[in-house]
Amino acid sequence: MNTKSLSQRYERSKERGFSLVELLIVMSVILILMTLAIPQLTKIRRKANETSAIQSVRAIAQAQQMYSSNYPANGFACSLTALGGEDSSGAASPTSAHLLPPDLASGVKAGYTFAITNCTKVTVNNTDQYTSYEITAVPQQVGKTGDRGFCSDESQQVKYDAAGGTACTAPVQ
Repeated sequence: MNTKSLSQRYERSKERGFSLVELLIVMSVILILMTLAIPQLTKIRRKANETSAIQSVRAIAQAQQMYSSNYPANGFACSLTALGGEDSSGAASPTSAHLLPPDLASGVKAGYTFAITNCTKVTVNNTDQYTSYEITAVPQQVGKTGDRGFCSDESQQVKYDAAGGTACTAPVQ
């Protein structure tokens, strides 16, 4: 009887769980899958940030057109803060037109930094008027938050710089 109970115990202990080798193999497979998946996730995130940046540049360009219609004496705005502002801060004005949401008017959104630069100013009837501008959107970390930089101007055509800067020449499709 002792022999039978010892062999039964041995059989049961052998079947109770995974061996260390089996666990190591499973962990290795999981690690290999993770090394393949993480670069893809990063690539997808960069692409999503770029898509958001293109849409944001278009939104800023549309806000510029509305600003120039609402405040013709000023022409275009030469800062994102002039296009932004919240309804709770009072009535819209040339310095706070309420045309952009606060996150975009802050200049940072979805891994990109936005700015309005290269404003051309003329003086008409002793009033400064901006007649042109350039919108720029550059990745906060090229290769991590985005690969390309984006630009637009009063023509509202969005172009990109493959190096992630502001030397935009190729139109976005």
